[in-house]
Amino acid sequence: MKLLVMCEGPNEKKILDLLLQNNKLIFCEDDLLGLTIYHARQITKSAQVRTELNQYPGEIKVLRVGDKQSDELKVPKDYIHKITTVEKYCTKPEVEILLIIAEGLMKDYEKVKSKVKAKEFAKAHICYNKKKYDNSTQFYEDYFGNRLELLVKCIREYSKTKRKTHEKGEYCLADLLK
Repeated sequence: MKLLVMCEGPNEKKILDLLLQNNKLIFCEDDLLGLTIYHARQITKSAQVRTELNQYPGEIKVLRVGDKQSDELKVPKDYIHKITTVEKYCTKPEVEILLIIAEGLMKDYEKVKSKVKAKEFAKAHICYNKKKYDNSTQFYEDYFGNRLELLVKCIREYSKTKRKTHEKGEYCLADLLK
């Protein structure tokens, strides 16, 4: 069985790519369909995912990663027999929460979270190497790339504080860590 890991956005993909490259996940590149993690919400909208599904004859377990988990995965008829399981890994409210935790700003964010999205809070308060957070994958690469233990620590901390806000059947990124 292969894993099809589908990330809602490029930043979630960058975080998982960093963890994968540094052997921090419970799976390795060889476990992945097409040997990669995909930035895709739906199978039908990704030609690359469909190509890999067409080439692999065995069963597939789908791992969906993102902050919006309300949309259901639409499995095309051609692949229903291959896809055995779909698991959701949630980064509520947004993946920027990891940066907020890393900067020790969680208490400050909690005070304004009903009015300010995590992304906007991060843009206003987070700076690294004289560069303000700009929602780019490069920022995540620069911020966590050489500090993987900080990323792992933030993911675990998030899991401790936010798991209770997840719906039944949703997992945290911490569940993917070794």
